[in-house]
Amino acid sequence: MGRIIFYVIFSSILNLLSLYIFIRGLQSLPSNSIVKYTYAVVFWIIALSFMAGQLLENVLPPSIAHFFIWIGSFWIAAMLYFLIAVVSLDLIRLVNHFLPFFPAFLKDHYSKAKYVTSAVTVGFVCLLLLGGYVNSVIPRIKKLNLTVAKKASGMKSLNIVAVTDIHLGVIVGRSRVDSIVNKINSLNPDLVLLPGDIVDSDLAPVIRQNIGDALKNLKSRYGIFGATGNHEHIGGVEKACAYLTEHNIVMLRDQSVKIGNSFYIMGREDFSAGRFDGGSRKPLSALMAAVDKKYPVILMDHQPFGLEEAAKQGADLQISGHTHYGQLWPLNYIVKSVYELPWGYKKIGDTYYYVSSGVGTWGPPVRIGNHPEILQIRLNFKE
Repeated sequence: MGRIIFYVIFSSILNLLSLYIFIRGLQSLPSNSIVKYTYAVVFWIIALSFMAGQLLENVLPPSIAHFFIWIGSFWIAAMLYFLIAVVSLDLIRLVNHFLPFFPAFLKDHYSKAKYVTSAVTVGFVCLLLLGGYVNSVIPRIKKLNLTVAKKASGMKSLNIVAVTDIHLGVIVGRSRVDSIVNKINSLNPDLVLLPGDIVDSDLAPVIRQNIGDALKNLKSRYGIFGATGNHEHIGGVEKACAYLTEHNIVMLRDQSVKIGNSFYIMGREDFSAGRFDGGSRKPLSALMAAVDKKYPVILMDHQPFGLEEAAKQGADLQISGHTHYGQLWPLNYIVKSVYELPWGYKKIGDTYYYVSSGVGTWGPPVRIGNHPEILQIRLNFKE
């Protein structure tokens, strides 16, 4: 039910914004022109593709449904930049209405100017999306070297590779995941952590592409551990966790595990658990009470809210994701206003934090103003 409500609200907002862009685009075209009718048909096929692909995924052949989802996903990004363009142009026109500044040649050829402006805007947005797509599929390796003032039973350091927000599904499919797995393995990790939004929501395309077999190729000395994110809960957390467990990922849901009598790994249930499936998560104080704090504690908590809590309870390292650092400029400014740490590194007391921009994408397969990343942390211990 939570997933249905989410998509109804999201689709309603998407369609209202699309309608506004459609009307403004239509007004820029010549009257009684065949271009207007072509524009209307093409526009709404594209604008409704995401919703159509999602709704008809189990009815249409997968290749057709996925084609619509891909087109619709690009439209989500395009819509943002068309909206910025249209609103900006409307504001310019409003200012000109009260304080005229348009030159004479523009006033004399106003209809043509609107048409040319529309064409230039479409071309610019297409180039922006192309660049954003290329950027989205080339993750960078973010390296940190941190030292914890605790002993780990003779262990000097730990090579951690963490990847958040993969969003396995239609957009981040098998070939993309194979590439991500290869990059992770090339870093020779002692420990692989997947702190939430491992799957996008719907397991069907994950199963259909047999993406689980790609996950089985992950190599790590001490194993692969995951925590839930909001998207696991949107799509059905029990099914998602069961699938991931079947494919060699140890899902820690308000649980901790001690590795080699040297350190603890802890995973929190996602912050949004109660919103989508009536679940809940335990207080961090209760989880930390069950571990021996003289050993290092590495915490996975998908959404970076209440950072000071981990420091208060004695965790040594918290890795989060969720924000995508906005994914599409200028949404990063909204993310900055919501989260104390929207992306990057911070230390509070003796606790280190890193909020990753993630390696995958949600919605549009586009990143503008930020990069996908794979996090590599060399965690050193007191000897």
